[in-house]
Amino acid sequence: MEKTTTNIYKPTLKAVEAAAERLRGIAHVTPLIKNAQYSKLFDANVYFKREDLQEVRSYKIRGAYNKISSLSPIQTENEIVCASAGNHAQGVAISCKLLKIKGTIFMPSPTPNQKIEQVKMFGEDYVTVVLVGDTFDDASHAAMEECQRLNKTFIHPFNDEKVIEGQATVGLEIIDQAKVHPIHYVFVPIGGGGLSSGLSSVFKILSPQTKIIGVEPKGAPSMLTSIKNNKNTELESIENFVDGAAVKRVGDLNFAICKENLSNVITVDEGKICQTILDLYNKEAIVVEPAGALSISALEQYADEIKGKNVVCVISGSNNDITRMAEIKERALIYANLKHYFIIKFPQRAGALRDFVVDILGPTDDITHFEYTKKVNRENDVAVVGLQLKSPSDLEPLISKMKLHNFFGDYLNDKPDLFQFLV
Repeated sequence: MEKTTTNIYKPTLKAVEAAAERLRGIAHVTPLIKNAQYSKLFDANVYFKREDLQEVRSYKIRGAYNKISSLSPIQTENEIVCASAGNHAQGVAISCKLLKIKGTIFMPSPTPNQKIEQVKMFGEDYVTVVLVGDTFDDASHAAMEECQRLNKTFIHPFNDEKVIEGQATVGLEIIDQAKVHPIHYVFVPIGGGGLSSGLSSVFKILSPQTKIIGVEPKGAPSMLTSIKNNKNTELESIENFVDGAAVKRVGDLNFAICKENLSNVITVDEGKICQTILDLYNKEAIVVEPAGALSISALEQYADEIKGKNVVCVISGSNNDITRMAEIKERALIYANLKHYFIIKFPQRAGALRDFVVDILGPTDDITHFEYTKKVNRENDVAVVGLQLKSPSDLEPLISKMKLHNFFGDYLNDKPDLFQFLV
């Protein structure tokens, strides 16, 4: 449940160490591994904190278990409730099973079946999944109603002291595992702010010289907006692609901590995140979800500052649905300025398509999408055409040739209202 406080809550080292003890044997002490490729690329010592290697494939088990294990006997007897379409649900589910506490998890109706099955697998007979509404907000509203009606305890994904202290154990482990000191930079993804507020609090106490850089998706900059406004601000709309880090409003507790502790908050384009996902998979055999790629995607913006420095990137999770890979590839190509969509005008005469292919397209241009319906009694018909180029520099000459030969109708990449139906 949302909290507002006059005295700013700050997790103490004692509380975080108690959480670490509680999590012993429950959450893995995940490895901190130096990555050769990114270290060479940025001329720095780049380490990955591999929270994607948790049993539930994200750090969320830490906060969920720490919170649920701290409940009173009356609270556990009355059962617990959470709302989540992703990693928090899995963390709560496995915690319910381990602690033998009954829980109800509300998820939006469109949640992919793979995620629903994962939650059921981790929770077994201790968890009931309820699908309700079209959005996370619908599911959250239904969960809160059930809490009030049946006096159940709501397990918030980030705006909770015990959850923050559980996530803070990631920071404790990094400081303990680091082979090189000082740690100059830590890049941490931000969704609701549970991980960033917890981790930054530990570093503030044990390694205050470390710069903690929070990273949000460009389409959901809720923490950045709040810090700029100097008050917790709810965004009117967000891009949901980075589902593990896309929230309209960060937690009040989390905002108050991050505002003080973070050196900076930056955003990364969703297309850049997609390219990082593909690079990690192809070059490192590491599978990450979009939120898990945020911290690594941010390094390019800090290339000058991190040169020669000791840098940690928190890989927060790997719950990536394989059915999303086509969209991930598409977004990466568009971000790299290699994939383009056009409305092409074709004269109603024989050989017009052949002329387009032979005279307009370059030898390395590839047609990836072609949608055409022949109309009668028109001088020109139109087609929606997707083209993949070898180099971004091929775009301008291509458009010039289209216009010269009267094939150009419109360019769709910069028209988001139309473009969303293609991508």
